[in-house]
Amino acid sequence: MTTVDAAPTVPPRQFLALLGLAAVIGLVVSLASWCFLQLVHYIPEWVYEDLADAVGHEHGAPLWWYLPGCAFAGLVVAFAIVRLPGRGGHVPAEGLNPAPTQPIELPGVMLAAVATLGLGLVLGPEAPLLALGGGLGILAIRLVRKDAPDEVVGVMSAAGAFAAISFIFASPLIAAVILIEATGIGGPKLPIVLVPGLLAAGIGSLISLGMGSFTGLDTSNYALDALSLPEFARPDFVDFLWTVPFAIVIAVAMFVILRVARELHSRIAPREFVVLPLAGLAVAGCAIVFETITDHSVNDVLFSGETALPGLVEGAGAWSISALALVIVFKGLAWTISLASFRGGPIFPALFLGASAGLLGSHLAGFDETAAVAVGLGAATVSALGLPLSAVVLATLLTTQTGGGATPLVIVGVIAAFVTTRVLSRPDRAAAAGATAGANA
Repeated sequence: MTTVDAAPTVPPRQFLALLGLAAVIGLVVSLASWCFLQLVHYIPEWVYEDLADAVGHEHGAPLWWYLPGCAFAGLVVAFAIVRLPGRGGHVPAEGLNPAPTQPIELPGVMLAAVATLGLGLVLGPEAPLLALGGGLGILAIRLVRKDAPDEVVGVMSAAGAFAAISFIFASPLIAAVILIEATGIGGPKLPIVLVPGLLAAGIGSLISLGMGSFTGLDTSNYALDALSLPEFARPDFVDFLWTVPFAIVIAVAMFVILRVARELHSRIAPREFVVLPLAGLAVAGCAIVFETITDHSVNDVLFSGETALPGLVEGAGAWSISALALVIVFKGLAWTISLASFRGGPIFPALFLGASAGLLGSHLAGFDETAAVAVGLGAATVSALGLPLSAVVLATLLTTQTGGGATPLVIVGVIAAFVTTRVLSRPDRAAAAGATAGANA
């Protein structure tokens, strides 16, 4: 008779102690995440509004003002990469990396993230938040017990990451889905990691949302809520007919962006101090050209996109077809450069580009706006992350106020984009497997 591995057992007292520490970590990580997100929210106001006003630009920063700001971000990120432990965190062109960040690496990771996000480069906060939560989780368990087993350190790191990622999405569910799928957690160890992680994420949500008569922390500056889209009770045949080719086109475009970003990174890595300021100038240049040839703001190209995304969707009528095409092109270029050069996460720029593509796709004959945006969100996310369940959950929750009609289209679009990305990536995976086999020979 075959046997299966039993779930790892933890004595009740130790498990309760683990849960108590996870709750404390959730509280600390949530407060630290709030401070980080508030800081990167206010830095653009200080640099591009207050400082510009202080030197005589009363009507806001001139377009050229963004050039030195983004170039300075390049210098700061280069310093964090070259001079500080941890090389500023993982390279975003490689996707979302949930590997634990050691506490000694946190200063460099957070410095690179603050400069990247605060000064307008096109990356999101989720990767720095994962690093912050994981690093603080490791620090907490080592302060309590220096000789803690590696498994316990890993659980506390995961708990901190749960709390941090749930803070930006205001949802423990999204944190659980993303981290479980990204790390490949499963099997008998899942409850040991999931239960403390969910507790830490739940505590983080209480801090974010508030409890009873006690209000939570103000997250209105960066929290991403459900988008305001027209109600969509059920799809029709034409919506379904457009979903698959539309998702495939998005997947191909995202594949090209990520492939070019990885190629650029291999050329940038040996010379960060020279190239990163130039990369910052290039990102700012994309934004300046976009505002010059359209009637929309540089901020639609700069920054990660979670702040601009609700306004993009709510003001869809103000965007012409040409403006939507241009924002996709210029933000796509800026994101490609940022992925290769700076430090941050890929999720929010992917969501913004997916929504922009959805609004553009809604001009196709018979393709409903809500359906097109929902499919665009899901297809872009899965193409950037390679996590189909996470992409479905994110796109569904962002369109939850429209009714359930978009959900089946999201699932079909995510699957189509995921399969397309896998097919396009097959030569890369084959080459990587061959290199591994050669190294082991």
